[in-house]
Amino acid sequence: MKGALKPAAAAEMIPEGASLMIGGFMAVGSPERMIDAIVARGVGRLTIIANDTAMPGRGIGKLVSAGLVRHIIASHIGLNPETQAKMISGEITCELVPQGTLIERIRAGGMGLGGILTPTGLGTEVEEGKQVVTVEGKRFLIETPLKADFALIGAWQADYVGNLSYMLTAHNFNPIIALAGRTVIAEADSIVPVGVIPPDAVKTPGVLVDHLLIRAS
Repeated sequence: MKGALKPAAAAEMIPEGASLMIGGFMAVGSPERMIDAIVARGVGRLTIIANDTAMPGRGIGKLVSAGLVRHIIASHIGLNPETQAKMISGEITCELVPQGTLIERIRAGGMGLGGILTPTGLGTEVEEGKQVVTVEGKRFLIETPLKADFALIGAWQADYVGNLSYMLTAHNFNPIIALAGRTVIAEADSIVPVGVIPPDAVKTPGVLVDHLLIRAS
C-alpha cells in the first residue's frame, strides 16, 4: 500500500513550527485521527492554513485547545471561542482571508502561479500594504499564493495507490490543498482495492498523495 503510516508515525514526521494545510469545513472532512496524533505528540508553534478552526473538541479545534497553534490563516474563527480568546490575548496570531480568496491563493500555490487578482477587499483594511493593479480599467488586489509543509487530507475512500474520493462538504478544501502541500498525508474512512473507486469519482489522484494513514491497531 502506498506510503502506509500509522497515525503516531505520521505525526512524528511533523516538526516544531511546521505549516499545515488541513481540509474540512467545520471539521466535516477533517482528518481527525491525524489531528489526534499531533495532539498526543505535542508538537507546537504550528501555522494552520484552513477554512476555519472548527469548534473546541472537534477537528482543528483540538490543536487550538492543546496550545499547539502559533498562527492561523483562515476564512473565519467565529464558532470557536477558544481561538477568539487566544487571538485577543496574543497567544495566536490570525490572518482572516475571504473564503474565495483563501482557496484561490491555495490553488495558486499548488499550480505554481505567482498569485491571484481579486477585487475583494478594495477600499478596506485588507488593501493596506498590498499591490494594486489595473486590468481593462478595473482595479484588483494582488494576493500571494499559499503553500505548506504538509497537507492533511480527510477523504471518504482511498485505494491502495492513493487515489481519493470525498463526500459532501469534504469536497470544499481537501482536493485543492492536496495540490499545495509539500508532503500530502491522506486519512480515509476506508481503503479499498484499486478499481473500486470509479475513475470519475477520483478527485485527488494518487500521484499527489505521499502517505496513507492506516488504523493504529
